[in-house]
Amino acid sequence: MSVINPNPFTTRPEIDGTFGVVASTHWIATAIGMATLEKGGNAFDAAAATAFTLQVVEPHLNGPGGDVPVIVYDARRGRPEVICGQGPAPAKATIAHYRSEGLDLVPGTGLLAACVPGTFETWMLLLRDYGTRSLREVLTPAIGYAENGHPLVERAHATIATVADLFRTHWPTSAAVYLRGGSVPQTGTLFANKTLAATYRRILKEAESAGGDRDAQIERARRSWSEGFVAEAVDRFCRTQAVMDTSGERHRGVLAADDMARWRPRVERPLTYDYGRYTVCKTGPWGQGPVMLQQLALLKGYDLGGLDPAGPDFIHLHVECAKLAFADREAFYGDPDFVEVPTATLLSDAYNDARRKIVGDTASLDLRPGSIEGFGAVVNLPRARAAAVAAAGAGEPTVGRLGAGEPTVGRLGGVRGDTVHFDIVDEAGNMVSSTPSGGWLQSSPVIPELGFCLGTRAQMFWLDEGHPAALAPGKRPRTTLTPTLALRDGEPYLCWGTPGGDQQDQWITQFLLRHIHAGHNLQEAIDAPAWHSEHFPSSFWPRTARPGVLVLEGRVPRETVTELQRRGHIVEVGPDWSEGRLTAAAREGGRRRAAANPRGMQGYAAGR
Repeated sequence: MSVINPNPFTTRPEIDGTFGVVASTHWIATAIGMATLEKGGNAFDAAAATAFTLQVVEPHLNGPGGDVPVIVYDARRGRPEVICGQGPAPAKATIAHYRSEGLDLVPGTGLLAACVPGTFETWMLLLRDYGTRSLREVLTPAIGYAENGHPLVERAHATIATVADLFRTHWPTSAAVYLRGGSVPQTGTLFANKTLAATYRRILKEAESAGGDRDAQIERARRSWSEGFVAEAVDRFCRTQAVMDTSGERHRGVLAADDMARWRPRVERPLTYDYGRYTVCKTGPWGQGPVMLQQLALLKGYDLGGLDPAGPDFIHLHVECAKLAFADREAFYGDPDFVEVPTATLLSDAYNDARRKIVGDTASLDLRPGSIEGFGAVVNLPRARAAAVAAAGAGEPTVGRLGAGEPTVGRLGGVRGDTVHFDIVDEAGNMVSSTPSGGWLQSSPVIPELGFCLGTRAQMFWLDEGHPAALAPGKRPRTTLTPTLALRDGEPYLCWGTPGGDQQDQWITQFLLRHIHAGHNLQEAIDAPAWHSEHFPSSFWPRTARPGVLVLEGRVPRETVTELQRRGHIVEVGPDWSEGRLTAAAREGGRRRAAANPRGMQGYAAGR
């Protein structure tokens, strides 16, 4: 008698259990998160331990000097919440200052692009207000891997190799960390960052000097970071070092210790949208999160249930609706502390009914934001210096093209930085979805006393006073970082996300549509052929756009490719496994499920 496996084929099983699940973009971080749960920690303790470990084992994708949004569901509070760990622009970061430096764009690398680092303060808030374990318990694994080494992944090796000449010529403090002995560390070798280990060890020592009270230790650690030796080193480096950046010139930074001392992460209500049985929760318009909700508001008007999720009708409808939503992102989004963003109108039935009428049977090649009286701005792509744009394009690796923003993960992002992501659900039903980013090793020089570099999120500001996302002191840049959480029938159900800059909310939306309309389980929805549009302006330096370009994975059926081309899409076909880096975790009754990406150069992503 033969036994037929009733489960659909997937690249790996969908994890299914009752205790808890962790899915992240690196197997070591996933293991640390799961070990934290097994030792009695909750999802929030596991999140902090996972995040600190990711800083160490994926330094080309995130670092301590970066930023992070977090969406949580705390079973005790009974509601989803957003923790904004996006640091703002420094007090001296004015449009006038950047213009005085001869700039019409914020450089994509170097010190001028640094905002206040948001990660450490955010994890301290999460640990203090939601977690249960000590600072020592969540920091010790990261310190161990930084001190003793971790197997260097291939993409980290490739990134270091690409920027090696930059490090040798212009950023010697980075060369001291990443080119020990003058050579590029090989894939699989144990790579250590002992200076970073010492930084975290000193923070831990100072924290424990506050006594045995857990909250007092966390507060003392926070002060060591934002008001102590870390802030002092950041201030000194920005004041004294003129650093080569993507402009082709050297600039000092404007980030100061006072900026770090004044800032705190904060808890906000998520922005939500009801899509059938699902209530989808996102960050506010200081990030690009609402662009997913706008896609759902447009797609709600179509019957997607009978469509092949790899077929031309499904892809065409999603892409054309995404173009409209992202056009609105460019015109309307910004920090709501500084500008009024008409989110209620953007998500309203009347607005989306009208917008849906301009979705045609053929691909639009125009950027078409909506019109809301009294809101928004005309989007004009700034003209970058010819030399910088030329350097960004091709040829030998040059200073002008290095590290400028997050890549499209599905295309070879070369030397650009990227992002990590993780999703966690524990036995009690607590949920965390987070997308740490920035401060990657190629963003700016390592601060020698600390072992890490600053982020470059300020490159996302416009140097145009009339734009909602214009640079201003104390303002949050309109980031692309966008974790997601969804309720189903009013009950917390699913958290998921992906690295990938502008592509994040395209892949995140596709995942949900496949899960809902095609009945895919979590792993199927991640494995399925995916795509992204490059139609709208990039959020990153030098803010170029590729009107009408649609990038498909090679596994998309040939007949779908042909039909999309017939409809006017400028189709580029990438490798078979090249789009996205999703992870997901879900709770349903007492069950806990998780899934993670198997794709190509990110093949080391792991879920458990």
